[in-house]
Amino acid sequence: MHRRTFLATTAAAAAMTTVSGKALAATANPTVQPWTGPYGGVPAFDKVKVADFLPGAEEAMARNLAEVDAIAANPAAPTFENTIAALEDSGRMLGDFYAFYGIWGSNLSTPEFQAVESELDPKFAAFGDKITQNEKLFARIEAVYNSPAKASLTAEQQRLTWTYYTNFVRSGAKLGAAAKTRVAAINEELAGHYTKFSQNLLADESTYIELSDADLVGLPEGLKANAAASAAQRQLAGKFIIVNTRSSVDPYLTYSPVRATREKVWKAFVNRGDNGGATDNNAIIGKILKLRVERANLLGFKTHAHWRLENAMAKTPENAMALMEAVWPAAIAQVARDVAEMQAIVDAEKGGFQIQPWDYRFYAEKVRKAKYDLDMNEVKPYLQLEKLREGMFWAAGELYGFQFKQVEGLPVYHEDIRVWEVTRGGQLVGVWYFDPYARQGKRSGAWMNAYRNQERFRKDVKTIVSNNSNFIKSKPGEPVLISWDDAETLFHEFGHALHGLNSNVSYPGVSGTNVARDYVEFPSQLNERWLSTPQVLNQFALHYQTGKPIPQALVDKIEKASKFGQGFGTTEYLASALIDMKLHLAGNVDIDPDAFEREELTRLKMPSQIVMRHRTPQFGHVFSGDGYSAGYYSYLWSDTLTADCAEAFKEAPGGFYDKGVAKRLHDEIMSRGNSSDPADQFRAFRGRDPKIGALMRDRGFPVPPGA
Repeated sequence: MHRRTFLATTAAAAAMTTVSGKALAATANPTVQPWTGPYGGVPAFDKVKVADFLPGAEEAMARNLAEVDAIAANPAAPTFENTIAALEDSGRMLGDFYAFYGIWGSNLSTPEFQAVESELDPKFAAFGDKITQNEKLFARIEAVYNSPAKASLTAEQQRLTWTYYTNFVRSGAKLGAAAKTRVAAINEELAGHYTKFSQNLLADESTYIELSDADLVGLPEGLKANAAASAAQRQLAGKFIIVNTRSSVDPYLTYSPVRATREKVWKAFVNRGDNGGATDNNAIIGKILKLRVERANLLGFKTHAHWRLENAMAKTPENAMALMEAVWPAAIAQVARDVAEMQAIVDAEKGGFQIQPWDYRFYAEKVRKAKYDLDMNEVKPYLQLEKLREGMFWAAGELYGFQFKQVEGLPVYHEDIRVWEVTRGGQLVGVWYFDPYARQGKRSGAWMNAYRNQERFRKDVKTIVSNNSNFIKSKPGEPVLISWDDAETLFHEFGHALHGLNSNVSYPGVSGTNVARDYVEFPSQLNERWLSTPQVLNQFALHYQTGKPIPQALVDKIEKASKFGQGFGTTEYLASALIDMKLHLAGNVDIDPDAFEREELTRLKMPSQIVMRHRTPQFGHVFSGDGYSAGYYSYLWSDTLTADCAEAFKEAPGGFYDKGVAKRLHDEIMSRGNSSDPADQFRAFRGRDPKIGALMRDRGFPVPPGA
């Protein structure tokens, strides 16, 4: 999701033109002008320049503060309509601004823009505190929250009121003056650290390793082409490079037989943010941790983890730890078995070495081929990016009744972006933007953005969402072929978009993906399941040369090997999640991130052949903002829900395309946003609370007694 401060607010539709009857000056700055054009207005990406962001931010913040001050100064008694609904209707100009700001920060992060970020991010933190520490405003929110009249509100209005009240309290609205001042100072300082952490990481991810002819030996032709394309993007004609990002590094580690170069590439990747120079993040992490625990203590919480999880589905760090610790032993036990099989291959080949982290992916593929007669290189020719996108659309149509139509002529921020209108039964649902390719200045990985949330409390506003990836762009006329893992990620991120597109609520503050952090990954993880359905594979997994569908024998091999690698995937992920939680449960102590990581992993008996998926100095989920801090466990929590939900489809007569289960999924979960408690949503869908058994079965792990 793009960055946005707490009350900036929720929707991004047409900006208000008056506050308390006073006209506000018009502006020519494109970052704060009302969106115009079709679909209720779209972002004017073609008009924005980096120079627009500083003045645009100042104008949008001033507008939002004026709106909030007018609400706080209202002489009428506080009601839902004149306080909570009024807040939902405020901040629209700033919401529009954040759509642009988030795009440039994630997709077009030039040195010029990074200078703007460094100046603005602390200002945004201070701005957010001005709102949450507005005593008159909070008094009105509290009055509505405690009013007997609240009982007559709709369930969604009550949930929205609860959201405002709890978020203000959690931000320090009930603190004394001195504590409020200190919390505000901490937030401002943290914002600066988050920006610097992100910029350091982006700098390290912008480096690359040049490959010699010897380094190319044994590489699949597709990977050679990607390495050449990456070099060409950097004006290195005739050369081959591995960019220091996961989408470039992982395939090389999987398929290169050149062990020395695998080690070199691996070390560059795992040491991002940890090289002791200007981009080293360790000192920043230490400062962030100290500030977070101080803030949590001021707010009345034992640790940052306790503060973060109070309004999450898990509720407490202890509950999150209990789930992780229940899965961890089975995961590392499976790794030990897998490593033994890999080592046997090394020994049979007279390799003369023990499996190291830079060997794991390469020899895992050998084991996969030996055990299941499955070479994932055989699968890749059937995984064309554009065909899989069509498959995502088709499955969304079967489940939710969506139709997608590509549209031309809308402004975009880069020539690679394409746009589709989304309808259901001939009625507009929203707009979907697709930004699939890697480029300099774009952060690594894949993600979803909501440029504008769905709402209907003042008027019917349709959502605008996007998906962003880092695939290597092919030569003109050639298809982009992706790995099975990347195909799953493509479907995953589209699941977030579907969560936004299915939203059917009144208020933008509880719309779409504005849900608890440990619930938001549930719809996206669930959407991955449709990739492997026969209906999608038979129609859309087509060989890029022959056009023939993927052979059933190969599909059967994929299914048979579906649990292979779960030990590795679960362990590398859980190691990151456990270290995240342990860092934020440590309390007010000085922490050396490298030493802490090393010592805690030793206590956990972390397999030496695997490293954390995100080592601490590069853990952007946790240290580029509060985001997933003390919350990386959320993926496992959500996957517990996902596996249980998937079994509901498997149990149904129509399987993953069962109309009854799909309707229940839409009605009880996908359309609800945060308009009701997530535990209630899941219970309404499944008829009971979630259980861990489905998760363990899904991963091929032993199911604990009573699960």
